[in-house]
Amino acid sequence: MLLASRLKHLLPPRMDVAFTERLRAAGGGLAGILMTALLARSLLNAGQPALIAPMGASAVLLFALPASPLAQPWSVLGGNMVSATVGMACALALGNTPLGAALALGLALLAMFALRCLHPPGGAIALTAVLGGPALHAQGFHFVLAPVGVNTALMLVAAVLYNRATGRDYPHRVAPAVSHGTKDPAPNQRLGFTHEDLDAVLHRYGQVLDVDREDLESLLHQAEMEAYRRRFGVIRCGDIMSRDVVTLEFGTPLQEAWNLLRRHRVKALPVIDRARRVIGIVTLVDFMKHAGLDRHEGWARQLRDFLRPDGLVHGTKPEVVGQIMTTGVHTATADTHIVELVPLLSDLGLHHIPIVDAEYRLVGMVTQSDLVAALYRGRLDEATGFEKAVA
Repeated sequence: MLLASRLKHLLPPRMDVAFTERLRAAGGGLAGILMTALLARSLLNAGQPALIAPMGASAVLLFALPASPLAQPWSVLGGNMVSATVGMACALALGNTPLGAALALGLALLAMFALRCLHPPGGAIALTAVLGGPALHAQGFHFVLAPVGVNTALMLVAAVLYNRATGRDYPHRVAPAVSHGTKDPAPNQRLGFTHEDLDAVLHRYGQVLDVDREDLESLLHQAEMEAYRRRFGVIRCGDIMSRDVVTLEFGTPLQEAWNLLRRHRVKALPVIDRARRVIGIVTLVDFMKHAGLDRHEGWARQLRDFLRPDGLVHGTKPEVVGQIMTTGVHTATADTHIVELVPLLSDLGLHHIPIVDAEYRLVGMVTQSDLVAALYRGRLDEATGFEKAVA
């Protein structure tokens, strides 16, 4: 029992990875290796190996961990080729010896750190260059280009195609936060930890972290939101949304839409189809952008000219809402917790979120004002509950 308990502690924790993601990664590895081997066989000379073993390790990173800094294109291509260069140099200088193998790995690591292309399979490629035997040593530095360079380039092409086809962003990019061009941090970073706090912690940690810095920051912010949800209970969009929402249709004339915005003193109106499905949203910004109101000269005249129909059957000037509306609208459901709206209404700079049902039909609208009032009410209820507990 004691031995079993000790062995149990050696096992890593269970991986919380969905079964579909495991299948996706395995399918990617299969497709990547198969494509690389078949194409390399047709590109390389008959005496050269079509596929080298370390590409299996690269495939694991590229298809199972496509967001990892160790799996990005420069890390893969640079790491493999730099390591092959270092390994072949050690092989030609010291031969197939323990010292040659050790120096190849150590120098390859230093080179990858220096060039910011750390890629673990590079270590295996450096050793392959030393331990590959006379036939491989006879290739000299040609080994760096073929098969290493060819294999790596083909594997990268397979990774880009497969990951994007299966819904993974590769090369991995983090969408930039909406900025007003000032030094102020994003709204959700003015409380809680900041970029500088995370940088200071990572600096003190001082080790390789196999997760993108921006991804780590995003996960930590999501953990903060999860903690907020736990502390303040369940307040959903359906609890705070406006239900009597003024709407527009694709063919609503611009003058009518403008009049509705002014009459109801709102800054945005959703655009729906006959089934009440949201197909767009029209804001004051849309009017200003299409009417050219970013210029100060004749502002009132420009707006009147823009709203007035020109009467032409095939005119180029927008006449109805559908021609100026913003599509690709961010929406939420009535069951969505309000904390999930915070990044949309703060960092993305949105002011209105249409609330839809399971069939994407409009059921309400949540604004920044609604969210602020709900968060204030949640904090007030928390303070009241604390005072009662103390009393």
